[in-house]
Amino acid sequence: MIWQLDLVILTLVVIAGIGAITVKDLLGAGILFGAYSFMMCLLWSIMGAVDVSFTEASVGAGASTVFFIAAVFRTTRRTKD
Repeated sequence: MIWQLDLVILTLVVIAGIGAITVKDLLGAGILFGAYSFMMCLLWSIMGAVDVSFTEASVGAGASTVFFIAAVFRTTRRTKD
């Protein structure tokens, strides 16, 4: 394997994970969570676990992200901060 590619994707996974935790906007957190799941899907496929990668892509990056974003759009803000 190309270890430089693994290192770049791992760095993006860490950045997306930390960003999803620290961002204050819920929509941004949902999008960063989707990016995190997609990068994990890439890591799983590089490591050769194609079945885990497919499950992560369909559930983690697909359905969960859509549900998070739909839930954010169905909520309202109480204050204008």
